[in-house]
Amino acid sequence: MTAGAKAVLGVDIGGTKIAVGIVDRSGKILAQGRTPMVANGTPEAAFDAVICAIDSMLSASAVDIEGIGICAPGPLDPKTGVVLNPPNLPCWRNFPLAEKVRTKYSVPVKIDNDANAAALAETLWGAAQGFHYVFYATIGTGIGTGIVFDGAIYHGKTGSAGEGGHVSIDYRGPVCGCGKRGCIEILAAGPAIGARARDKVVADSSRAKALLDLVKGDANSITSQHVREAFESGDPVAREVLEDTVHLLTIWLGNIVDLLDPDVIVVGGGVAAMLRSFFEEIKRGLPDWCVNPRASEIPLLMAHYGADAGIAGGAALCSRGPA
Repeated sequence: MTAGAKAVLGVDIGGTKIAVGIVDRSGKILAQGRTPMVANGTPEAAFDAVICAIDSMLSASAVDIEGIGICAPGPLDPKTGVVLNPPNLPCWRNFPLAEKVRTKYSVPVKIDNDANAAALAETLWGAAQGFHYVFYATIGTGIGTGIVFDGAIYHGKTGSAGEGGHVSIDYRGPVCGCGKRGCIEILAAGPAIGARARDKVVADSSRAKALLDLVKGDANSITSQHVREAFESGDPVAREVLEDTVHLLTIWLGNIVDLLDPDVIVVGGGVAAMLRSFFEEIKRGLPDWCVNPRASEIPLLMAHYGADAGIAGGAALCSRGPA
């Protein structure tokens, strides 16, 4: 970086790893690294792991930072920076993470969940630049969403707004990990895609040669990754599985459009990348699931940040936007 240039530190805390990166004012990740997370020990051990990751990045890059933004698993309170009781981080209960990091480094520190932060990064620097009403979804092992209105994350009254992955589209459907029935996450995230493929192959294995070849004939070991590979090789069952998933996501996004009327929808994550060739089909299908007759006019875009969304999102929390 040139002398006097400003940068922030983005920190992405997960159940098994901590990703840290230096991000400049234009959203470019200048340096990054990963270290293990201690999720099942004491609160102090987990905090020390975060500090170790930050110190390692700062010493390696020799950059003066003007803020630290942290993506952490929820539930959390973005206003106070307190991590409440995340299932993936049982070490922390009502843990004042932002305050402790702020005390250590004497710079502004902000904290939010990964989907909210990634939505802000896409708005500031990514696929949603120039849009005012942004709906963001990351579709992978789960489905997380974030809402950005006029450049600010919409948190709602208690800080818990934007849990779009737990919008139900089938009240008689399977029970989601959150306890509700028929959430889009339990129906269309990666594990659901794998389960749907397994069911189809068990019911009729004669049409799933590519899928069965990938798993050496063991239908019970099929995952969403196998579905992706089989789809790319032309497997008809894999295509059916993805078409079913697209149908479910179209219904869900129809509800989102009727509720928010965003001027852009941005999607990221491994499942979203797998479904990219179906984006136009989703857009064409939206009017069938919306009262808004202009729903298909809303752009549906792939996210700019891929695996680095947590780092960019963390940085976005502490950024004033592009210079």
